[in-house]
Amino acid sequence: MAEEIRAEMVANVWKVVATAGDTVAEGDTLVILESMKMEIPVIAESDGVLQQLAVHEGDVVQDGDLIAVIA
Repeated sequence: MAEEIRAEMVANVWKVVATAGDTVAEGDTLVILESMKMEIPVIAESDGVLQQLAVHEGDVVQDGDLIAVIA
């Protein structure tokens, strides 16, 4: 079953760490968001393969926007 990872706040995508097709483990950093000069890592919540990365560096995400899909 695929797991969708969504933004929990409005933020800028500061750095993309993982790419689609990567094997990820629970706790791996996928993307680093920036909001109010704070860096917020977005981490994998389960082991799997990163099927989709829906953001690019410089994007602005809103609360609830899709960031990644892990299957």
